[in-house]
Amino acid sequence: MFDFVSHGKKFLLISGVFLLISILALFVFGLKLGIDFKGGSILQIQYPEERPVNSEIIKQLDSLGLGEINIQSTGTKSVILRFAEVSEDVHQQILDNLGDVQEERYESVGPVIGREASRKAKYAIILSLIAIILYVTWAFRKLSRVLEKGESWRYGIGATIALAHDVLILLGFFAILGYFKGVEINVYFVTAILTVLGYSVNDTIVIYDRIRENLLLHRSKNLSGTINLSLNETITRSLNTSLTTLFVLLAIYLFGGVATQSFILAMMVGIITGTWSSIAVASQFLLFKRKKQ
Repeated sequence: MFDFVSHGKKFLLISGVFLLISILALFVFGLKLGIDFKGGSILQIQYPEERPVNSEIIKQLDSLGLGEINIQSTGTKSVILRFAEVSEDVHQQILDNLGDVQEERYESVGPVIGREASRKAKYAIILSLIAIILYVTWAFRKLSRVLEKGESWRYGIGATIALAHDVLILLGFFAILGYFKGVEINVYFVTAILTVLGYSVNDTIVIYDRIRENLLLHRSKNLSGTINLSLNETITRSLNTSLTTLFVLLAIYLFGGVATQSFILAMMVGIITGTWSSIAVASQFLLFKRKKQ
């Protein structure tokens, strides 16, 4: 049986390093917001033959005064253009200037709508965390029969710390990608965060539930031994569930459309960090300031 508790400080050190890198990336680079949050237009077109080079596309649109144009290729024939919000008349002029192209997708979001989406995204994440704390606290209320009163709050806070760990690392990862690769975040990214929160807390609760079962079954206050036993009993389930999900997501990422790649990548990173935090952060927090007991 592997002794997870004795390696707890090493686990927390690894998480601390990744958290430090993520926080520094967020402060230094920041997140590269997509049009869903800052407003703008996105146009995906397909050429009948091989697409021209980026400089030629920009030259074709130079007379329209679109400002900065971000160009992302999607294969040999398709390209995605991102620029400031434009009217429908300008939208049609863009298509005329580009010549013989087929429009595959067009979206335009105003700055007011973008700010509203950003505000609602923050509220959604904060409310989700509060709801998780309350649910976990209520679900583990019976542990006061074995341990001291208020024990369930420790479980609720531990699960929330693990979730905050997952979200910060995910945000830091995309801050780095945004700076070096120009990857933008949009409403799909928020959906990925909420999905990761649900996936991570589910994994944490499975481990917590096994700890609770073992504590109530054996009426033991040897929490270190109970945590080790519970983690060894659930580790196979956690790894198998995460790996099978990652294999599916990897297939979608490699063979799916470019529009969903950022969403899938966020899911993959979140599942990895969620599995790690359930074992290395949430479980170890239960022993916080209670090692001697």
